Amino acid sequence: QVQLVESGGGLVQAGGSLRLSCAVSGRTLSSYSMGWFRQAPGKERRFVALIHWTDYTTLYQDSVKGRFTVGIHNANNTVYLQMDSLKPEDTAVYYCAATPRGATIGVKEYEYWGQGTQVTVSS
Repeated sequence: QVQLVESGGGLVQAGGSLRLSCAVSGRTLSSYSMGWFRQAPGKERRFVALIHWTDYTTLYQDSVKGRFTVGIHNANNTVYLQMDSLKPEDTAVYYCAATPRGATIGVKEYEYWGQGTQVTVSS
């Protein structure tokens, strides 16, 4: 069984940075895309960024382009999300997820999910 465990969330001031990590265990996900999603209170879970485990194809939500970077550390089977120039509107619970269905942004397309990590950006 695949397990995804996020870490790295916290409280940061606007303009600051955080780096989220997603540790993958259970089996190899070499044919999967790894996505990051976020969910603010009272709102739907939304796509943030993704990276394909093997060819490193990336995709970003327009509002985070140029500020967030998604990457993979193959040595320790970890996906990260580097978040710079954070804004209060980035406040949400951030989730890591995995899908075998290519570069897709649909929540329902993802098979495996982590438990989420809270990111709070103060103004």
